[in-house]
Amino acid sequence: MKNLNFASTTVFAFSLLALIITSTASAQQSGIKRTDLQHHNLSVPGYETVQARIDFEAHTSFGKHSHPGEELIYVLDGELEYEVEGQAPVTLKAGEVLFIPAGVVHSARNKSHAKASELATYIVEKGKPVLVMKKE
Repeated sequence: MKNLNFASTTVFAFSLLALIITSTASAQQSGIKRTDLQHHNLSVPGYETVQARIDFEAHTSFGKHSHPGEELIYVLDGELEYEVEGQAPVTLKAGEVLFIPAGVVHSARNKSHAKASELATYIVEKGKPVLVMKKE
């Protein structure tokens, strides 16, 4: 009976470990990591600012989306291509900036073999989701 109980416990433990490893791999599969840095109310009623660092692994992209306010982008490292609705695609290198007006659909892509990062500052309507994904 003890051997059966030990065997059952071992099988359960390995199954749980496999599930955790699979879940972690799936969560990291997108290759994009967002780190929120700060979040503050503004002196303008009904608006707040959110600042985040977004890290892109090589050959990853973030699909079409918009924000309920303006986004100011500063490329920290690497090179990123942005597609902004109504404009030709633009590729920015570290130290370059981009302004995206409120509600304008856009996407970002790292087409290189190296990591890339941006600092995104959002000035958005308070109480609304900072990010709204668009169906493609």
